[in-house]
Amino acid sequence: MAGPLEIAATALGSGAGKAGVVLAALLAGGAVLARSPRARAWAMLGALVLTPVLLLAEVWDTAQVRPLREDPLLAVLGALAALAAVGAVAFLFHRRPRLFPLLAVAALPFRVPIESAGATVNLLVPLYLVIAAGALAYLVPRLRAGSAGEPSEDGEPSRTGALEIILLGFVVLYAVQSLYSEDFSRALVQVVFFYVPFALLFGLLLRTRWDRDLVFRCLGVLVVLALVFASVGFVEYATRDVLLNPRVIRTNEFSSYFRVNSLFFDPNIYGRFLVVVMLGVTGAMLWSTRRRNVAGAAALLLVLWGALLLTLSQSSFGGLLVGLGMLAALRWSARWTVTLGVLAVALGAAFVLAFPGVLRLDLKDTDKLNRATSGRVALVEGAAILFTERPVAGWGSGSFRAVFQDRRDASRRRATAASHNVALTAAAEQGAIGLLAYLVLIVVAFRRLLKGARRDVARAVVAAAFAALVCHTMLYAAFLEDPMAWTLLGVGAALSRPSLGSPVFRAWRKSDGRTAERVEVAAS
Repeated sequence: MAGPLEIAATALGSGAGKAGVVLAALLAGGAVLARSPRARAWAMLGALVLTPVLLLAEVWDTAQVRPLREDPLLAVLGALAALAAVGAVAFLFHRRPRLFPLLAVAALPFRVPIESAGATVNLLVPLYLVIAAGALAYLVPRLRAGSAGEPSEDGEPSRTGALEIILLGFVVLYAVQSLYSEDFSRALVQVVFFYVPFALLFGLLLRTRWDRDLVFRCLGVLVVLALVFASVGFVEYATRDVLLNPRVIRTNEFSSYFRVNSLFFDPNIYGRFLVVVMLGVTGAMLWSTRRRNVAGAAALLLVLWGALLLTLSQSSFGGLLVGLGMLAALRWSARWTVTLGVLAVALGAAFVLAFPGVLRLDLKDTDKLNRATSGRVALVEGAAILFTERPVAGWGSGSFRAVFQDRRDASRRRATAASHNVALTAAAEQGAIGLLAYLVLIVVAFRRLLKGARRDVARAVVAAAFAALVCHTMLYAAFLEDPMAWTLLGVGAALSRPSLGSPVFRAWRKSDGRTAERVEVAAS
């Protein structure tokens, strides 16, 4: 006789699963956008309860869950242990709220491989624990506070801006468009494993009381992690032995070059992480007036640059250049930065057209060009064709791999989960509706992040890192599937709101001895 867990899993495997995905997205939106703290707390609680149920239903038939299927007592004890761990960390966050962003940043890189939707998904299990604990520390006091109309005791704002509305609206749109997807399982993975928990992370970071000290402590955590990962990468290169990802291992065996990925599953994700840290260190160096700090930052950048070179990640190199250009524009002159950037792109294009053999490119042979770009040309062409076939609403969220494999007669190995270009993937999966929502999100995000960035190093670093990440997604994908994007958006949005304790603080001065005038002073 089937047990209750198996019955629930079977039920959610049908139509109830689709309704659950949409409901989870709506709850995540409410956890950020609801006006009262109590309403946000209830929505957050609903997302925390529903998401594990959907996750369990998705992975129920996999080998990882077999011990739980065969021994329900073990499942109960495991759930109780997980709840106890989350409760303990939540109590710690309640006593010391500033620990949450530090631990969240520390957990960003660490992934655990889990089989799901017929493939291996690298899940950020430590980050999920931190998010769940942070959400619990947030919602319990507010649910106990009284009626929904009461203001919160910490004075957190109830208004949200265009960025929050469009970002969470995109999540809901993605969930709705999964209802007609050719691969609903993958869409469920995206929503349950990435979009919903990361939306909660965004909301918690948005309402964190940020100041200059906390921002640079978070950067310090990232620097320490980057040095550890770089050390592992140097050892991998010296020993010619990669720790993770069999595909990278096979590629290194049959190539004249050697790529490292440190403790990351993919060299490109490792490179992306290093780029974000390097931009943070560069920003601190550019805005610093102390020679000792500049010298230390330069030495650190030299080490991280060496680590980045060993990844051979072209998308990361491109992201770094874009991020450095953003920092230059904010620190000095946007006009000259854009002029030099356009000139550099023009010279690079001219060099490629004039001497394609130097880069081993044959621009006249599509097959050779496709091989030189690791199959990206075929993926981009396929995404464009899929978009033209269903230009309005697309093939459904998460459907790129299944549709590309079916209609383009590609093998499973070639049919990756995305086109290595987020805009084209959104166009193929979600049509013009999703593409427009994505483009609006990017524009609104930069508008929010660039607000006050010229006079504050923290905002400048966040804006530059986000620009680098957007560039990276044009060559590698993984935009809202990466918690770094949500973290940068959450921190940047919070820093643009002085009421949340950003580096812009309020001061008072006497204007004529009788009245007081409030002014805003940029922290130096």
